[in-house]
Amino acid sequence: MTKNLPATVRSALYALRGGFLIRPFVIAFTAGAAGAVLSSLEEQYPGIQAIVPRTLFPSHADPQVAQAILTTIATATMTVVSIVFAILLMTLTLASTQFSPRILISFVRDQVTQWTLGVFLGTFSYCIAALPAARSLPFPFVPVLTVLGAMALAPVCVGLLIYFIHHISNAISVNTIIDRLRRETELVIGELMPYARAPLQMPESIGTFREALDFAVLSRASGYIRYVDIDRLKTLAKAYGTGIALERRVGHFISEGVALLRVTRGSRLTSDRELELLAAVEIGPTRTMQQDVEFGIVQIVDIALRAISPAVNDPTTAISCVDQLGSVLICWLGRTPPRSYHYDPPHVLRVVVPWIGLDGLLDLAFEQIRHYAVADAAVSLRLIRVLSDIGSTVSDPAIHSLLLERGKRVLAGCASRLPEDDLDRLRRRLAVLEDRVAYPV
Repeated sequence: MTKNLPATVRSALYALRGGFLIRPFVIAFTAGAAGAVLSSLEEQYPGIQAIVPRTLFPSHADPQVAQAILTTIATATMTVVSIVFAILLMTLTLASTQFSPRILISFVRDQVTQWTLGVFLGTFSYCIAALPAARSLPFPFVPVLTVLGAMALAPVCVGLLIYFIHHISNAISVNTIIDRLRRETELVIGELMPYARAPLQMPESIGTFREALDFAVLSRASGYIRYVDIDRLKTLAKAYGTGIALERRVGHFISEGVALLRVTRGSRLTSDRELELLAAVEIGPTRTMQQDVEFGIVQIVDIALRAISPAVNDPTTAISCVDQLGSVLICWLGRTPPRSYHYDPPHVLRVVVPWIGLDGLLDLAFEQIRHYAVADAAVSLRLIRVLSDIGSTVSDPAIHSLLLERGKRVLAGCASRLPEDDLDRLRRRLAVLEDRVAYPV
């Protein structure tokens, strides 16, 4: 699995897997190679053509028919590719302006779009690669089986085009976008936090290094921390006899020349060793969903904030975002938090990696929405309900206190902006949350 690969290789695979480059290119190259190889085999072994009944392809001896079929299919597929690209660019533009430019990464990683482009380009490559084999001189030859393959690919392309239009029309629905972002975020949580939370989850004990963190490894690039290879850092720390502390969390921006790592026994680090340590932390111009749970939440919050802005005034979308954020936090609370302190051997602290806690996640998910929804009773009511739903999934009094505190903030913020009837509804809903805190399930 990619978990065991170095950070740079893993991040490269993540980037290539998620764009419009690798998958369409591989499909197109494979189909083109198949067209060239199949037509060559037909020429070397003419007996292969006998398996194609004449009812399917009567013109076994007319190269012009084969050339016309291959040329027509190649021309048509390239015409449709331009239409697909136009639809795709329109969708990306609409999603960027209507919802948030940060959600474009989800559209770029969409496998249906990648397969659609790949199959159309593959059909074109297949026809072009097979076309030279259909010739009249020096002797007539018709690659019957190859042409039949092109004829089979044509209806596949038609069906895929219909499905693509159906898929893309659903993909730009705001509820579909929010749901996809929620699922992607939960997948990151599942990979980063693979173990279920125990009924009485004990907090991670805080470890300390035996020596002071007296040496700073400076970042050689500016950008967002996208992935940290913890196992690699731990191996290097043990090999060098040092301790390593990452200064910033995944998803945070760091400028070139700013301390990225703090190391004990810095005298043991050479320039090459510093580069090895830096190679375990991938930095790029944009945030990704490799280890960044916060980025998934930020994208959903962006959509909610735009929906409740005066220019859009769409509280229904904001409510959908709040619901999905609640689902993400319930998923996070159902898992054991990622470890910050890593030992090798036991009781020898090697690496410290900071992660966001529940308090930070609650602020990230709900504070901005709460602030901008103080005059919207529907969104504020849903915020308190979601906090109550989250509280119903855990029995930890400390978590219940955090949720109740945020419920009270919602009510306090709305106190001077909403009529008394709406405030009464908020108080009743807050009372449900208070009862849950006082009498946990």
